[in-house]
Amino acid sequence: MSASQSVPPAVALRREGPVGPRSDAARFDWTSVPLLLPALALLAALFLGPVIYSFYLGLTNMELVGPTSHHFNFTGTANLTRLVHDPVFPKSLLVTAIFVVGSGVIGASVIGLVLALAMERAVRPIRGIVGVIVMVAFMLPPVTVALVWYATSAGTLPAVLGRPQADFLQSHPLLMVSAANTWSLTGLAMLLFAAALRNIPREVLEFTLLENTSTLQRLSRVVLPLLRPTIVTTVLLMTLLSLANFTVVYIMTGGGPESASMILPVYSYQQAFSFDNLAYGALIGDITVLLAALFSFLYARLARGR
Repeated sequence: MSASQSVPPAVALRREGPVGPRSDAARFDWTSVPLLLPALALLAALFLGPVIYSFYLGLTNMELVGPTSHHFNFTGTANLTRLVHDPVFPKSLLVTAIFVVGSGVIGASVIGLVLALAMERAVRPIRGIVGVIVMVAFMLPPVTVALVWYATSAGTLPAVLGRPQADFLQSHPLLMVSAANTWSLTGLAMLLFAAALRNIPREVLEFTLLENTSTLQRLSRVVLPLLRPTIVTTVLLMTLLSLANFTVVYIMTGGGPESASMILPVYSYQQAFSFDNLAYGALIGDITVLLAALFSFLYARLARGR
């Protein structure tokens, strides 16, 4: 077989490049602007307005109770200076990074991909049972997920491991909340990867079988490159959902013990509603929004560069 014949069809099409001007090239029709105005107005009123106001509150001295709860003033960079000297904030930032990367980017995305690949080869009954289990975990309310894993960490897991007196929420709080987050998001990741795998042309996979490639070679050279857009999208979703997972962490640990599981959303809530520092809590929330926007921008650039 010649070298030209050993090139997979998907790769061959990619090498040929466009023959002429693309008929599906992006075009903007200015006559559609009036049709977009209602949606833009809703976006500005329900999203941009509150976000801008939150950034303004982060630069004031507003408190939840007291005289400055109604009559607050603009204080400039006072809260930023406080943030720089806050010993808990850098620890919370590190805990958030470990939580998001460990449970979302690596945990849910990798396990979801492995399950989707395994389900491709599984018999129908097993595929259905596993699919139902992981999807039920994703569809459960966050409060239920937190209570399930609270009971697992404090009772079931120690009993299974032969340490009935142990409390893993006290000894390994970040690990337990990360496991709960991974468990709740894996179903969504598996669903996205399973849908993408079904869209891979069968002739491409059949060609690799004719070439006697190993499973690892087929996965690394054909399947994963074709799944790259889905991988980027899934990792972005897992990142944003993990970054916003306030309920599970707050119910399971409240950010403790000793800020060991204090992710930024929980720290923002604690400052605003437990310590009455509404402006400082808003500033921490603003940083969370900026981190989400940064991750979205980086993933979008990565997807565009494929």
